[in-house]
Amino acid sequence: MQLNNNVTEFILIGLTQDPLRKKIVFFIFLLFYLGMLVGNLLIITTIKTSQALQSPMYFFLFYLSLSDTCFSTSIAPRTLVDSLSKKTTISFSECIIQVFTLHLFGSLEVFILILMAVDRYVAICKPLHYMTIMSHRVCSVLVAVAWMGSCAHSLVQIFLALRLPFCGPNEIDHYFCDLEPLLKLACTDTYVTNLLLVFNSGAICTVGFVVLMFSYVIILHSLRNHSAEGRRKALSTCISHIIVVVLFFVPCIFIYTRPATTFPMDKMIAVFYTIGTPLLNPLIYTLRNAEVKNAMRKLWSKKLVSEDMR
Repeated sequence: MQLNNNVTEFILIGLTQDPLRKKIVFFIFLLFYLGMLVGNLLIITTIKTSQALQSPMYFFLFYLSLSDTCFSTSIAPRTLVDSLSKKTTISFSECIIQVFTLHLFGSLEVFILILMAVDRYVAICKPLHYMTIMSHRVCSVLVAVAWMGSCAHSLVQIFLALRLPFCGPNEIDHYFCDLEPLLKLACTDTYVTNLLLVFNSGAICTVGFVVLMFSYVIILHSLRNHSAEGRRKALSTCISHIIVVVLFFVPCIFIYTRPATTFPMDKMIAVFYTIGTPLLNPLIYTLRNAEVKNAMRKLWSKKLVSEDMR
């Protein structure tokens, strides 16, 4: 598709233009990003090395941590560099790649959270058939479908972005490339593209959130028939999942289900779901999960023992 694009690069306005505040942004992002990396990589390593964490729930948790890590990495390193730079330009190609990776791993997280809810539903509502229904092969197929759905969603975003002609201003009022701020720079009517954006990204966020909330209502309702200990354990797991769902989906719904309107708070809300939620997810899953904490203790005790024997 040949486009009449005079713009070859964009200028990212960022969170602030004030030099002092840019340094504050750098240190906050660095702290959050390093915390996110340590937390999620620790979960990934623990699940991969622990024999006690081989159930489907931890299989999906592995991919949730992976998607969190990649999702934040598609944005945070660039933001850190821009916070220390006077020139905050990004080429057209780099911008398109960022849009693709952002939506690839963001939508993958949505689908993985849905799979985790399905896993909890089967475990709590159909415990006798759990290992048959949620076999390793079935879980692998479900994750593969999630990857394919994420790729399809991201390709739609790229298709919409590449159709936009840019021939005027090139300043993106954001700290990363996304389709919504790009629409404001397009020198054409973007009404139809805005609707497609809402139907694509907005629908994934909204439908995913509704499906998840409905599934957890069914799960919580079914807990009446369980023992007190069973209810306590299932409730603890479900509450962790619900907290993650609310923290991720509410900001996404706010951003992606609106028409072409922006608010001053949009960038701060984007900070929350691009770096804040991926940082909180490992804390929520480890602090509320005794099995993960015990597996981490064993992992580190083994490493300490092996280091002492050298």
